Amino acid sequence: FLTVTDSNDLAFPPGALYSRKFTIDGEQISLQVQDTPFVSLEDDTDSICCQEQINRSIYWADGFVFVYSITDYESYRVIRPLHQHIRKIHPNANIPLLLMANKGDLLRARQVSSKEGLQLASELGGTYYEVSARENCEGVREAFQQLCQEVSRMIGSCNGEKRRGLHLVRPKSPNMQDLKRRLKQALTSKGKSATTL
Repeated sequence: FLTVTDSNDLAFPPGALYSRKFTIDGEQISLQVQDTPFVSLEDDTDSICCQEQINRSIYWADGFVFVYSITDYESYRVIRPLHQHIRKIHPNANIPLLLMANKGDLLRARQVSSKEGLQLASELGGTYYEVSARENCEGVREAFQQLCQEVSRMIGSCNGEKRRGLHLVRPKSPNMQDLKRRLKQALTSKGKSATTL
């Protein structure tokens, strides 16, 4: 799940939040990517089983990246029910999405055809990319950049209206939390040593 605010690889550790700043169309934006891999189908049904972390991420996201492996049909099957789950949380929202078929370098082990990926992307109203995060991170970057441009246009078209989800607390990067904790400890220890002098 992704959010873009106005101000290379898909192998993220599970549940992590990553922040990056870059420029799109001359404007610097901050991108936060929440990796949420804890989704599975319940007992051969088309219902998903997901942790509460998924729902929290869905509420604050401005765009969605659905990633499946072309070598794993089950990862592809999860996409449609996950999209339906998101539509229950945001029934009227026009949220940009990207369907990304990964492991494009493993064509001999393919279980999901490009045609199936294109059909699903069309059904969900999103853009389709088939990539290899291992061999061509440029394709991944291009896909994310296109989605960020769509999100940026969507946010810009709000014309000053209150942006959906602004009242919700966005997750904090674990790296930033650790940095703040260490800074607070350093300041506290300096304050103690200053008072003893």
